[in-house]
Amino acid sequence: MATQDIRTIRNVQSLKGNVSTDEWNSRVDLAACYRLVRSNGWNMNIFNHVSARVPGEPNYFLIKAHALLWDEVTASNLVKVNMNEELDETSLVNRPGFVLHSAILRSRRDVNAVLHIHEDACIAISSTKEGLLPLTQDAVFLYGQVAYHDYAGITENSGERAAITNNLGDKTAMLMRNHGSVTVGESTQEAYSWTQRLVKACQIQLQLMASGAELVVPSEEVCQHVVSQFMEHNKGRGLDDWPAALRQLDRIDNTYRH
Repeated sequence: MATQDIRTIRNVQSLKGNVSTDEWNSRVDLAACYRLVRSNGWNMNIFNHVSARVPGEPNYFLIKAHALLWDEVTASNLVKVNMNEELDETSLVNRPGFVLHSAILRSRRDVNAVLHIHEDACIAISSTKEGLLPLTQDAVFLYGQVAYHDYAGITENSGERAAITNNLGDKTAMLMRNHGSVTVGESTQEAYSWTQRLVKACQIQLQLMASGAELVVPSEEVCQHVVSQFMEHNKGRGLDDWPAALRQLDRIDNTYRH
């Protein structure tokens, strides 16, 4: 795509005041999520994607324009798409991303945000037979909430939707074997938080595996207790981290709010 074409899809007029307040707030949160993932180095250049269901329009979701870098994403240049269509790059969106996100958002009405990345540690753990083990607190927070999806190539085939949704079921996270990870949430904030936990858990598990040390694994009873603690925590002070993350972004570059 020519430089001028990139400018056309990147440097758009602000939609603030031209969409509902709820949609605008959702756009700001989603753009912030793209910037946060980029700041952590979890994305691959322009690839991977985060989506958010449009408030009041349950069959539509927002996703970045395929050709844009993650730190070029703004609230206004996010693309609104109909999840019941069959879109590709001619509609500005990444076809594999559209298939993956539309599959989950169609089938999980409790989910309003989906985050998919190819972070190194997540790919590595997805490629192990055991998958994620409850070796650390972050991993225990995800106890019983990680699904697995066998590798079937690039997710551009609409026929893979059924397998994706069947394998994800009602879980919060999914390791796509030999591929990457997916987390879902009622909000963009929640999906991002789960990805933070998943990435950290995978990174430390790799370090422990490489150490060759004998591992200590908490009991099932302890794991279930911690999950209950964490869910209660997330209803209260656990929600404070998202506004803090946005304040941190604003100090560095607040253009995501455009």
